[in-house]
Amino acid sequence: MWPSPEKTGFFPRRSRSLQHWRSMASNLHLAVLGDPIEHSRSPAIHNAAMAHLGIDGSYVARRVRGGELSDVMAELRNGSLDGANVTMPLKVEAAALADDLTVEAAASGSVNTLRLRSGLVEGHSTDVVASARAFSDERFDQSAPILILGAGGAAAAAIIGAAGRVVYVAARNVQRATALVDKLGSGGGVVPLGVGVSAALVVNATPLGMRGERLPEAITATASGIIDLPYGPGETLTVAGARAAGLPSMDGVEFLVLQAAASFEWWTGVPAPIEVMVQAARNA
Repeated sequence: MWPSPEKTGFFPRRSRSLQHWRSMASNLHLAVLGDPIEHSRSPAIHNAAMAHLGIDGSYVARRVRGGELSDVMAELRNGSLDGANVTMPLKVEAAALADDLTVEAAASGSVNTLRLRSGLVEGHSTDVVASARAFSDERFDQSAPILILGAGGAAAAAIIGAAGRVVYVAARNVQRATALVDKLGSGGGVVPLGVGVSAALVVNATPLGMRGERLPEAITATASGIIDLPYGPGETLTVAGARAAGLPSMDGVEFLVLQAAASFEWWTGVPAPIEVMVQAARNA
């Protein structure tokens, strides 16, 4: 079962009714920005959500290179764009250009969602929100330590989303992992990459799995659950192995939808139709 926004404490800061959106004279204009962007499943996810709820609007993918984001900020300010998701390589640039940052975005130094609020472009990190919601999913042991693989932006968001839990970090770049733990704190610290942590919920925040790889047996054999962020046309070998072994797991498509749902709710104030969005993501 998916955790509700109320349960996780990340319900949108302001809410609107479906009647509000249905009575709007103009459509809701949304986009996902990045380079490359052709592969994005976000348009399918958000367009399905709006259609299901009867919200008039469109969500498109737009190729935006580094250094071009200021033009999009102008579109947000003049109202021709109501909101945007930001993907690589624009997340840090978006944080620098936004007029205001949410607590989650400020802590992570990264923005993946933008909107205009009270005349200011506000930046948010639904990567953090998605991590918190994933960790609170009832499939996973809420008392288990968390082992995060990676030391990039996704790993940073996961550490912040795991507030109150004991977190270990393992990465190929030990120095970067150490700097991340020193900056954000974790309660566990840095462990060697490839070594398991007993009964940990393992979060793969690396690209490992995109090309048919699987996580080392030493990591998965001692895990109590797996959250595997990479995704492709089918499930990764890590997720397939976890499910075959009866290990609780969440794949990258499910996590992507958690990010999308948090953005959708932040823009509209309307609870996201999660199952509809999951189906759209898998069929995209």
